[in-house]
Amino acid sequence: MKRSGRMEREAKTVKVMITKYCRLKHNTTEQLCKECSELLNYSNQRLQHCPFQEGKTSCGKCKIHCYKPAMQKKIRKVMKTIGPGMLLTNPVMSICHFFDGLRKKPLKK
Repeated sequence: MKRSGRMEREAKTVKVMITKYCRLKHNTTEQLCKECSELLNYSNQRLQHCPFQEGKTSCGKCKIHCYKPAMQKKIRKVMKTIGPGMLLTNPVMSICHFFDGLRKKPLKK
């Protein structure tokens, strides 16, 4: 399924954050380590199956927590570690992510 708009931005943001995290914590250069690659693939699957799609809020504000607890813990660690620096390294992406997250409740399908 091809993504557009909001979902594509979300996928790119997650990819950038996981890539930065993997380089910082696992000393990778070219490819993601196995653990981070699995997290990225899992995140993309969750985005593809999100029932709200373009109307989604940020995953942290959603009442449907579709991540398995172990994966949720991993993605939160990535976001907590990399998120604050994103404003300096990827300002446009950070601002878009901020505004995307302002929606308090997801729009119905």
